[in-house]
Amino acid sequence: MELTKEDIARTAYNVNRAYCESIGDHSFGPWEEAPDWQKNTAKLGVDFVIANPGLPASAQHESWLALKEAQGWKYGYKKDFEKKEHPCMVPFDQLPANQQAKDFIFKAVVDSLRGAL
Repeated sequence: MELTKEDIARTAYNVNRAYCESIGDHSFGPWEEAPDWQKNTAKLGVDFVIANPGLPASAQHESWLALKEAQGWKYGYKKDFEKKEHPCMVPFDQLPANQQAKDFIFKAVVDSLRGAL
């Protein structure tokens, strides 16, 4: 079965969403209801992993962080989409382990599906 990059982004998003829900973060809706900016972030994450297969999961976070900063996001104690504040707006090594896991999971999903492109 051949997949598109959007298929991979949807899968990685949904796996990350399930993980987030397991740790009490219910801020992600289903892919079909996600705002375009959230879908685009996932798609850009897929592009980054595919273009940089040898980089560690921490590089995925640093890429996400740079994107968010360019979009005007800043650090905040809790995720607030309207204020563009996020508690993960810190370097990878300052993230709690349960937040670092999201980058490992996202990268693993993309790596496991890239061969189907």
